[in-house]
Amino acid sequence: MSYKEHYSVLNKEVIKILTEKREDQTDVNFADMTFGAGGHTFALADAHKKSQVYSVDQDPDALKNGFKNIEEYGFNGRVHLNDMNFESFPEFISTNHSSLLFDGIVADLGVSSHHFDEGERGFSFRFDAPLDMRMDSDNDTVQTAADIINNYPEAELADIFFKYGEEKLSRRIAKRIAEQREIAPIETTKQLENLIFGCYPKKLQHGRINPSTKCFQALRIKVNEELDVLEKVIPGLLSLLKENGRLAVITFHSLEDRIVKNLFKDAVQGDVPYELYNKKPIVPSHAELEQNPRSRSAKLRIIERVNEKKSKNKYAQFSKIGENR
Repeated sequence: MSYKEHYSVLNKEVIKILTEKREDQTDVNFADMTFGAGGHTFALADAHKKSQVYSVDQDPDALKNGFKNIEEYGFNGRVHLNDMNFESFPEFISTNHSSLLFDGIVADLGVSSHHFDEGERGFSFRFDAPLDMRMDSDNDTVQTAADIINNYPEAELADIFFKYGEEKLSRRIAKRIAEQREIAPIETTKQLENLIFGCYPKKLQHGRINPSTKCFQALRIKVNEELDVLEKVIPGLLSLLKENGRLAVITFHSLEDRIVKNLFKDAVQGDVPYELYNKKPIVPSHAELEQNPRSRSAKLRIIERVNEKKSKNKYAQFSKIGENR
């Protein structure tokens, strides 16, 4: 299966922020937590010719395509692609490269266009396909969306749709699913889409957003444990930053952004010196939105490990002057 072309969201901004002021450095290390089609990875390797880039992905299609392109683009020895969920990356580095620290790390949390455009993966209701949604599609220990839809209790399904999709009709939809699966299993994307569509009042069925969008998002998040993984990995990634190293995270919905915002805030208030690079998230430019409308909900937050924490006491510098007299 060929890997579909993917637009790397906020690519110019990420590369500029992670590589600035490092032109004269020789020992430069970057990491990309979501390799996908390699957009951020290859751009980082291109931007700094002496850098090493460590990337991870768990999707078999992305890995196969990535290994091929690393060789074709001449990045052997500089781009290191590993088969894993990025949750495992901090432990992988501490075990295999204990002294390695990074100048820049990027995590683009958006689902690759490949997943939406490759119908058989079951991420999109635009195609009639098995309800799968696993990023790690060859891992049989991971529950599919069909497993969840057909086996979880009605109340738990409603909670998933509400918590991860912010779906206001979650109880009605879960009740309808429970009724339908008593007759026959719900196995395909179109079966589920039609069922959800029928739960919506007629006046809301043809709005700007397809009625199934929120529930499909919720299922994808649940299948891949996306929010749990994000909460666990951010502290580990922060610990891998060099002094002046930066962590850039791109989110695509409010649930992710809230987690990143709060974890960055906790880091700044902790004992290790970190500072927010940007207090307000960076969003795609008008030109980027014209090229890639799917990036419309993207938000970029960056945090930097610094030499020392800024004093909250605005008179601290004068106190130090007095002490030195």
